[in-house]
Amino acid sequence: MSFAPQIKIAATYMRGGTSKGVFFKLDDLPLAAQQAGKVRDQLLLRVIGSPDPYGKQIDGMGGATSSTSKTVILAKSSQPEHDVDYLFGQVSIDKAFVDWSGNCGNLTAAVGAFAISNGLVEASRIPENGLCTVRIWQANIQKTIIAHVPITDGAVQETGDFELDGVTFPAAEVQIEFLDPADDGEDGGAMFPTGNLVDTLTVPDEGSFPATFINAGIPTIFLNAEDIGYIGTELQDAINGDAKALARFEKIRAYGAQQMGLISDIAEAEQRQHTPKIAFVSKPKAYISSSSKQISEQDTDLLVRALSMGKLHHAMMGTAAVAIGTAAAIPGTLVNLAAGGGEREAVRFGHPSGTLRVGAQAIYENGQWVVKKAVMSRSARVLMEGWVRIPADSLD
Repeated sequence: MSFAPQIKIAATYMRGGTSKGVFFKLDDLPLAAQQAGKVRDQLLLRVIGSPDPYGKQIDGMGGATSSTSKTVILAKSSQPEHDVDYLFGQVSIDKAFVDWSGNCGNLTAAVGAFAISNGLVEASRIPENGLCTVRIWQANIQKTIIAHVPITDGAVQETGDFELDGVTFPAAEVQIEFLDPADDGEDGGAMFPTGNLVDTLTVPDEGSFPATFINAGIPTIFLNAEDIGYIGTELQDAINGDAKALARFEKIRAYGAQQMGLISDIAEAEQRQHTPKIAFVSKPKAYISSSSKQISEQDTDLLVRALSMGKLHHAMMGTAAVAIGTAAAIPGTLVNLAAGGGEREAVRFGHPSGTLRVGAQAIYENGQWVVKKAVMSRSARVLMEGWVRIPADSLD
């Protein structure tokens, strides 16, 4: 009996923000996987170790959480005035699919560094010392992102003293600018898809809740913590250990996705796990973070807890942080009201691992809100580079 050999594929394992994933150059992939479709998805599933009925991804590079079951494909940009095309695939842990419906804001912090180190940015654009401005085309959502990557002696500087709650060790700061982050692509349209800053979301057998639906960074459903029985200081175990709570959140998310126009039938939500995100907000309160750090009421403008791929996130997704900053900048949204209302260009919000500051520039023009950009700081680091190996018959 013969067995298929393993094939090896050049890859880099990187942390970006509070996520980590496997990064590939497009032209390093097997030829059949250089195009979107079944072969590419099968390759990424096998690399990460999915689908895994045990939920551990032991036979792959995944870390068995939404933050660590991620893949990135990069190429020299096909867009004018851009350096690199960035395609993100969120790999399901227990199901055989890759969700291409949104971006990963955390891994965006690693895209610029990878692009510089792997020859995707023209050498003339890289200073000997200082900041290299990398112009990223985010292919999933058709948006421009600017990463300011520190350079020392002509190489990416990864170490530093910038601390990011949710990441154990300090590193070099990478500032990220999400330009025109409101979604104007296939999903719909307006930053507020219903035309309202606050809607009523009715979910059979669960009730009706005020909700802010926003397409900025990533489509997101915001609810008030108190309206759904929480106080806003919850950590992961309080929700992820409660199967009924997770099922309830998923049901609310599905009906919210339908009201946002992202899906036409509730059943479609099962095959669209990455988007929309669902989050709940509350006014500032004191709490102890997951790392035992004391967060005082004065440390934050509001508290936010968000779910990703069906579980409460240990910190905050970068794209959801863009949605938070954008919604906070617009008077009258649930996020803005939780932060005290009024006009603001930045907020510091509390999440399970600590706090994060995000800024957004919002203006009201021609009868609608427009956000020019959202800004936050993250960090990134290469964890390992070389090759990943998968059985050749994974691509059959």
